[in-house]
Amino acid sequence: MDIKTFKTLAAKLPPKMAVLMRGPTGVGKSHMGKALANELNLPFLDVRGSTMDESQVSGIPDFETSKELGVSTFCLPSWYVRACREPVVLMLDELNRSMPQVMQSFFQIVLDRELGNNAEGEAVRLHPETRVIAAVNHGNEYDVNDMDPALLRRFWVVDLEPTNEDWINWAGDNDIDPITIDFIRQHPEHLRVDPGSVEPGTVIPTPASWHRLDESLRFMGMVPSDQAGTRPDGLYPLASGFVGTEAAIAYSEFIARYERVVSAEDVLEGRIKADRAKELSAAEGLGVLDKVVNWTKDNTLSKKQAKNVAAFLEQRGGEQLVHFWNALSKTQELANIKAMHSLIGTKVIDVIRAARDIAGNK
Repeated sequence: MDIKTFKTLAAKLPPKMAVLMRGPTGVGKSHMGKALANELNLPFLDVRGSTMDESQVSGIPDFETSKELGVSTFCLPSWYVRACREPVVLMLDELNRSMPQVMQSFFQIVLDRELGNNAEGEAVRLHPETRVIAAVNHGNEYDVNDMDPALLRRFWVVDLEPTNEDWINWAGDNDIDPITIDFIRQHPEHLRVDPGSVEPGTVIPTPASWHRLDESLRFMGMVPSDQAGTRPDGLYPLASGFVGTEAAIAYSEFIARYERVVSAEDVLEGRIKADRAKELSAAEGLGVLDKVVNWTKDNTLSKKQAKNVAAFLEQRGGEQLVHFWNALSKTQELANIKAMHSLIGTKVIDVIRAARDIAGNK
């Protein structure tokens, strides 16, 4: 399942319906949990089972209550207590890499939505609007515990397989450097590598590792957009430690040969001449248009800026014209949509009709 489908369906499930996400490490399971929490406007609590022992889930004995009332109760962990007091998205991460006792406690949360007991012997239940998401690393390369098929039936099970476009859209919304996004757009084979296809212990690229590389480059003052056309010292060894040798070589070469990043502002202010706009590759052109769309999410187009965008689109051809229009429409920014509709609306309709006529004649 791709990310768009997951976000659409997961947010509409009943709160009591637990979700199980499966996929290799680095595929974006944690980001999906956060995205769901943002969609629902709820706090996000990420609990990593592989780092916990039984006491960190089921709690420790409450000796004071035991002395006072003569009954045995437990002090439950803060994350669980919060999920009982208020609605949250509770993510039980790395479920099948957990110790058996931890896994059993997690299963009680999933199956019964309760844990422990109070002084009256009643289980402490989750808030009725709290949502539970479990995540497991899936693949032969992991040392994991198998899950009982009977337990799987209690989840909505999702085999998460984000598309390259999913990552590109996410990266554009999360300030990943434009050159890195363009690199993945033009070299999608380097976004992720099947762990089972390489020797154990080999560093390979994943969506998560590209994010970590981008964060590190920014912190170290090596922003790719500022390094375009050069070979900065340390870029290759740094990248290879995050995404592996092959991806690091290709990425370093891509930056060294990158003439100049075309920004949204370049298009909006009319700084890109017709011949330059026309000579961009398809992937480069899409990258520029996506930057313009991202700009419109937080800004309003002036008449001059809208005309400059239309002039750029005129050089990019029909498919990219339709791509831009669809992406702009999804922003739901009516002022910008109206501004561009008056300039390109008829052309978009003509392109779509022409495509339908071609398809109908085949």
